[in-house]
Amino acid sequence: MYDVTALGELLIDFTPSGFSENGRVLFEQNPGGAPANVLAALSKFQKKTSFIGKVGKDQFGIFLRNTLEQINVDTSGLVISENTNTTLAFVHLDPTGDRTFSFYRDPGADTTLKIEDVNFDMIKDSRIFHFGSVSMTHNPAAETTLAAVSYAKENGVLISFDPNLRESLWNDLNRAKEMMFKGLELSDVVKISEEELVFLTGVSDLEIGSRMICDNFQVPLLFITLGGEGSFFRQGERTGFVSGYVVNVQDTTGAGDGFLGGVLYKVLEKNCKIDNLPMEELTEMASFANAVGALATTKRGAILSMPTFDETTTLIVSKATIKENL
Repeated sequence: MYDVTALGELLIDFTPSGFSENGRVLFEQNPGGAPANVLAALSKFQKKTSFIGKVGKDQFGIFLRNTLEQINVDTSGLVISENTNTTLAFVHLDPTGDRTFSFYRDPGADTTLKIEDVNFDMIKDSRIFHFGSVSMTHNPAAETTLAAVSYAKENGVLISFDPNLRESLWNDLNRAKEMMFKGLELSDVVKISEEELVFLTGVSDLEIGSRMICDNFQVPLLFITLGGEGSFFRQGERTGFVSGYVVNVQDTTGAGDGFLGGVLYKVLEKNCKIDNLPMEELTEMASFANAVGALATTKRGAILSMPTFDETTTLIVSKATIKENL
């Protein structure tokens, strides 16, 4: 039995790492990919995780497989492509640490994941199945993703979804919205950003937009990340805002994935129905997730920047202490 199995992209993030003697930007090879980032956070919290995806038979693919194994993510569902290279993403950071991406994926091995590549028993034997929309940009990975999610649903597995909009990866943004809608229809726990809220609903108001998503797609538990400001949540008629944490931001890559890892950790720990949590527990869940996401920004990269449980609780306690002394 796995706590969480994730399906999707596993790739290399080339992250800015200073300058050469000639003043040129240097890039550091970091393991990434949103679904794998979520698993990295959960593995740091001693949860049993497994990954389903595809990388190339190249130095990057081998590096990524080894990285997941080193952080105790089960890689028996990771397929090595003989014909297609591992996807690469160059991360560009602004002065505040916020990032944009340039992808090299035409195609990437992750887009070639076929239904016959998937070990469906891994999904059935999981408490939570997690996926995102990056694996839904191109077939065969798109149809494979939907087949895996549908199978998880049929077998009573809790489903986590992150729309994770990357506009440059879609040939048609209307199709992106259509595929994200399909994901929302199948999901139990959803995490979106403010930008994704506007993309999916056409409104920026958190109360209105969150109600539209939860009502239209029957999503039991929704979180909206607000960067350093914190996060907003909705569960039925219950909504709330939880403030974020002040940290020394180096690179925001993977912050949202760390946040979602924090949410899923709390879901696993509570082991109860997610559509009937009291406000106190919803607030605690969001606060914990905020701390994980914040700490993920204090190092470069994504997978290797996820904090430990002790680091997370220390940040939470320090904020509570400061608040108590004010």
